[in-house]
Amino acid sequence: MGLDRLRSRMPHVSVVFVASFVALLSLVPLGFIAWITIDVGWQTVRELVFRPRVGELLVNTVFLEALTVPLSIALAVTLAWLTERTDIPFGRLWSWLAVAPLAVPAFVHSYAWVSLVPGMRGLTSGVFVSVLAYYPFLYLPVAAALRRLDPAIEDAAASLGLNSWGVFFRTILPQLRLAICGGSLLIALHLLSEYGLYVMIRFDTFATAIVDQFQSAYNSPAANMLGGVLVACCVLLLSLEVLIRGNERYARVGSGSARPADRRRLGWWVVPAIALPLVLALLTLGVPLVTLARWLYLGGLGIWRLDTVGNAFLQTIILAVVGGILATIAAAPMAWLSVRAPGRLQRILEACHYYVGSLPGVVVALALVTITVRLVLPLYQTFATLLLAYVLLFLPRAMVGLRASIAQAPVELERAAMGLGRTPSQAVRQITMRLAAPGAAASIALVALGITNELTATLMLAPNGVDTLATKFWSLTSEIDYVSAAPYAFMMVVLSLPLTLLLHAQSKRTAGQ
Repeated sequence: MGLDRLRSRMPHVSVVFVASFVALLSLVPLGFIAWITIDVGWQTVRELVFRPRVGELLVNTVFLEALTVPLSIALAVTLAWLTERTDIPFGRLWSWLAVAPLAVPAFVHSYAWVSLVPGMRGLTSGVFVSVLAYYPFLYLPVAAALRRLDPAIEDAAASLGLNSWGVFFRTILPQLRLAICGGSLLIALHLLSEYGLYVMIRFDTFATAIVDQFQSAYNSPAANMLGGVLVACCVLLLSLEVLIRGNERYARVGSGSARPADRRRLGWWVVPAIALPLVLALLTLGVPLVTLARWLYLGGLGIWRLDTVGNAFLQTIILAVVGGILATIAAAPMAWLSVRAPGRLQRILEACHYYVGSLPGVVVALALVTITVRLVLPLYQTFATLLLAYVLLFLPRAMVGLRASIAQAPVELERAAMGLGRTPSQAVRQITMRLAAPGAAASIALVALGITNELTATLMLAPNGVDTLATKFWSLTSEIDYVSAAPYAFMMVVLSLPLTLLLHAQSKRTAGQ
């Protein structure tokens, strides 16, 4: 019996060791910020942080967040209500079109609008394009939450005399708090990390300032300190989300199962109801697609050069696939631990795996640039460093799908395999991981498609001669050569479409549909 217990704990030790190593790697950006702060000294920190330029960037960031997030909430909640709780015609079509803008990278949205309206610039333009590019991150969780709500609560509220507006604001909206907080946090973090969108419309943010500092002077103390301020903003947003989310319970308690909600009849409101998703689809999909089609038409077949477009496509696919596989392998030990051996240590390690996904790519890249330049110069601007950045940035994406698949693999099969003579490691590898293969494939796809559209870390870390679709597109748009940039934007959209379909399907499965 003692031997069996020892055998059953053997995989825990090795898996905890590997998961701890990955967690330590994920702490590199935070360690980098602390190290640089101590290295440059408080006097330099004060001079670089407490200056008018940082104050200007902070004001821009506050206004950007304060305007974009509430507008995105209002738009996403309204659209989710129409598609999930009303009898709006073609509801499934509008639901898919509400998610489809995720297939268009944010900087391609900006490219399309600047091409259409060359005078777009500043805060107003930044908020407008940001809402169009990022509101689907709120629509997805809110729509899924609406599908799961028990309509009996709404019936009870109506029986107490509340009208339709009262039922919505008093019973439905409070139950959407978790979904709204989660989606809002995701959008807020994207606003902090976005680079290409705001450069195109000439709106300064911390991300644009850091890249500018990096390009003017490698390993610049000013860029490092701006990275520290950006990390502080991320921590503030995470803390604010936890505070707003609260500790309320949202689970239904009672006998039986919740019945599907009745769809409300729109009546004569059907015309404005259809107008909202229709206009939104034209703004989020119509403008980018028409703009791309126009530039592709003007360029003709001559812009589809195999030696440039084909090379960028091939390099993007290679980096995306290799990065997806490495990130999934790195996430596997933690995913297994979170399901098979939950505990206090597991929660700490898991938090380390997830937090790094909230950091802007520019901060992760800046940390790796500084560390490689100061400590391991041969690794500077190499594939190894670039792939490490991808693993850190997209580790949470790999965790989500893999953990769900491992949870669906019965632990009894592992025990049966060990009873038949397999070692614990063999049982996990040959039984559980094989059963979790579909989830691993989905995780690889999610990470790969994230890498396809990644810009800032690739710009800062890619070796000389490496051009992905995103970086090649960016270099051409920086030269105002919008015609030559169109094929690269088009290929990014094509590669991103599977991610959109996957996210939409996952949202439906989560809601039990």
